[in-house]
Amino acid sequence: MIKLVQINPDGDATLWLTFSDGATARWSAADYIARDTVMTRPLADPAYFARAFIEAGSLAWPNGFELSADALHRRLDSAGALVREAA
Repeated sequence: MIKLVQINPDGDATLWLTFSDGATARWSAADYIARDTVMTRPLADPAYFARAFIEAGSLAWPNGFELSADALHRRLDSAGALVREAA
């Protein structure tokens, strides 16, 4: 099971994610923010977005919005956005 092991802010709505398999990727929350739901609306505020944290290997915010590392990893991998270290 893939988990997040590190997150680093990289702009108002962007994070660098590091996964348990060593892969990294720059991830933007723009698609989620554009949905403008009760759970995603706070992410539009850069100060709130920066409060992201890892909970049980998933990406989370204080309002309870959470994204699984597996889903993020699959989506980033299919988009060709994952960077993997050479063996």
